[in-house]
Amino acid sequence: MQKVVVFCGARHGTDPIHTHAARAMGAALAASGRALVYGGGHVGLMGELADGVLDAGGQAIGVIPHFMVERELAHGGLTELVVVDSMHTRKARMAELGDAFIAMPGGFGTLDELFEILTWAQIGLHGKPVGLLNTAGYFDTLLAFMRNAANLGFVNPVEVERLVLASDPARLLDALAAIPVSDAHWRRGELFERG
Repeated sequence: MQKVVVFCGARHGTDPIHTHAARAMGAALAASGRALVYGGGHVGLMGELADGVLDAGGQAIGVIPHFMVERELAHGGLTELVVVDSMHTRKARMAELGDAFIAMPGGFGTLDELFEILTWAQIGLHGKPVGLLNTAGYFDTLLAFMRNAANLGFVNPVEVERLVLASDPARLLDALAAIPVSDAHWRRGELFERG
């Protein structure tokens, strides 16, 4: 597990605990020798996460659509910035680059990224581990929704239980690293055909 994709908010939210958690996740990634792959922005938790990695001497790779660069949302100090043509290409490229996925607190965009990567795992496009940094119980109600969907037969319970959950960044990284990748071949062509 060399590169970790992290999905998180482009806002800070109302509770400073989420800003501190983003910085801590960045520092934990750098301390573990793993590179960050994320959405390439300098705003909100995304910016805090990248700054946390960079301030600790780690590598941060951003993947961002061209229109967001034009809106001056791109982080200017990253190790590498990959500019792509669309949001669909962005998600596929991030997924291709990463060895594992983490969702942190965020809004609709974060949830979209999380559920798409879970769906891709469900249909066999990848076997990479997926975790939630559950800062201050942020994902508790989402997990309750997922378990209810499983209880009602809309989701296989195995798919819900596959998620790795932790509130501490270093523990989450260790837990993800301990999971064997069940499908090491990333089916790049299939993703880009859909995107």
